[in-house]
Amino acid sequence: MSEQRQTPEKKGLEGVFSNQEVRKVGTGTTTRKTIQKSYWYAIEQENGEIELQPLNVNYVPSGPKKRISKDEFLEHFSPEPEFYVSNVFPKIKEVNKTIARADRHRKNKEYYSAEMEYGNALKIDEDNIRANFGLGITYLERGENNKAEDILSRLVKLDGAFEAEHKHLFNDFGINLRKNGMYDQSIAYYSRALELTQHDENLYYNIARAFLEKKDPGSALDHLLKGLELNPAQDTLLKFLMWMVTKDMVPADKKQAVAAALQKARAATREQAGAPAAAQSEEPPAQGEQA
Repeated sequence: MSEQRQTPEKKGLEGVFSNQEVRKVGTGTTTRKTIQKSYWYAIEQENGEIELQPLNVNYVPSGPKKRISKDEFLEHFSPEPEFYVSNVFPKIKEVNKTIARADRHRKNKEYYSAEMEYGNALKIDEDNIRANFGLGITYLERGENNKAEDILSRLVKLDGAFEAEHKHLFNDFGINLRKNGMYDQSIAYYSRALELTQHDENLYYNIARAFLEKKDPGSALDHLLKGLELNPAQDTLLKFLMWMVTKDMVPADKKQAVAAALQKARAATREQAGAPAAAQSEEPPAQGEQA
């Protein structure tokens, strides 16, 4: 029997590339042309497009990303393997090691050491998502809400903060905002995420949880119902809704909408019989917890 050989998985294009732009400097008779060279970190996507992120002054990928076609990329960008090996790779490795040390300190509740290491990483890449989230969570766990709010204002401007790869950190930060009594900030934070990720029912759950603890059950209920419109059978949303029903927290003008949502949930559950719900949100309030 012949041995079956596996074809190695084909990896897409990835690395540091450069492009050049001709720019005019000065005016009138003093006008002259200059060539400006820029460096980018490029990763080929599954659909064949190339995702580009500029390198900052410290030679790490940082800032907003953009995508272009592969044809356009090959026409205008040149590979820079030596530049990557000598300048970019060492800096990326340094940042990742620094953040890993910071994460270990935070996990061990060594908050001041964690703050120092996250700060060191941010000196190299001030827009680093992991370092910003880590520093923000460190401040929240230390009860320094004012400093955490400064980090929050930075994170909501970084679209990358709400990408799927940062889901765990994103959730931890939002939950810590709420647990520290920063309800308005938590709501603003999750609302910003909804602007970028409109089809995530778990965001509606988390906003509802913040509204509930803000003593605004009406708004909490509205967001639960919006989440259930996206996924009628989402388990944690349904548990939260039923908890509000048992606590008699559903106003008369919302009871019809709640009944309709529960009816849709029963129908969806029958269709998905045996398929577990993939919840990313927190557990609903315990029966004894006060709103």
